[in-house]
Amino acid sequence: MISKIVYISICLCFYLNGNSQNNSVTLSGIVKEQSTNAPMPYVTVVLKTEKDSALVLGTITNEEGRFTINAIKKGNYYIETSFIGYKTVRQNLFVGDLSSFLDAGTILLPEDSKTLSEVEVTAKQDEINSKMDKKTFNVSDNVSQTGGSVLQTMQNIPSITVQDGKVQLRGSDKVTVLIDGKQTALTGFGNQSGLDNIPASAIEKIEIINNPSAKYDANGNAGIINIIYKKNKQDGLNGKVGLSTGLGALWIKKQNLPTIRPQYQYTPKINPSLSLNYRKNKVNVFFQGDYLYTQTLNKNEFVTRTYNDGTIINQQTKRNRTTTIGTAKRV
Repeated sequence: MISKIVYISICLCFYLNGNSQNNSVTLSGIVKEQSTNAPMPYVTVVLKTEKDSALVLGTITNEEGRFTINAIKKGNYYIETSFIGYKTVRQNLFVGDLSSFLDAGTILLPEDSKTLSEVEVTAKQDEINSKMDKKTFNVSDNVSQTGGSVLQTMQNIPSITVQDGKVQLRGSDKVTVLIDGKQTALTGFGNQSGLDNIPASAIEKIEIINNPSAKYDANGNAGIINIIYKKNKQDGLNGKVGLSTGLGALWIKKQNLPTIRPQYQYTPKINPSLSLNYRKNKVNVFFQGDYLYTQTLNKNEFVTRTYNDGTIINQQTKRNRTTTIGTAKRV
């Protein structure tokens, strides 16, 4: 009986001694996606202490989603599993001395889906857009044209020149100017000074059609300029009052002959003008009028004739002229 007790005691000592020598544990497990239950490779798995969250060991899953962490000492830990686009999963783990291997089982990672707020993408259109049949110049985003008129804006567009209120395209005044694809009194042939009443801020873009098709007026053989309003057209009354004047001749270049009546010494020029435009919904009424008064000495010639007999004759041809012109246009 005593020998049995001694034998059991010796075996127990050897067993306890063997367990005391096993002071490290190997941890293994597999990581899968929660929605599809598919293995997830290259997922980060780290082991941290439960007390202060200090990093102990770490690894990544293999092609089959499995991981192994070796040489874990006894203690309280937690496994932290993370991957981009998925929520981080935390799992508590106690490592004792009863086994050298621990199985963490299957760790499921849920997708980290977030609802984003509205995203607004803003793009700026090129100021000049060139196609086969036309060129488009965007006016709405051109800060330098703020406060100016459409006529002033057109002077800054390549191939367009404005001379005495006439719009020319590549040096030719045989051009048709349209507003939203239609011709109005503002854009008639001969004089487009009425465009000076339209603010550039109301214009979206200006199109230049170099080779117009048969649907356009044949008079615009040099090309067509199409002025396109912004969608929110402004209603109301706007206008322009102008006055141009000049002093003309202020002195006599040569005294008149005694028999010639006095000529103009002061030739003033007075040219007042008025332009009005009223727009309401689809109604667009335009009025333009001006008056010109000027005195000119358009001919004043001195001629001296010497004949063979010694006779000398002095002649003078003079013509004073007063011009008054009034024009009015209403649409």
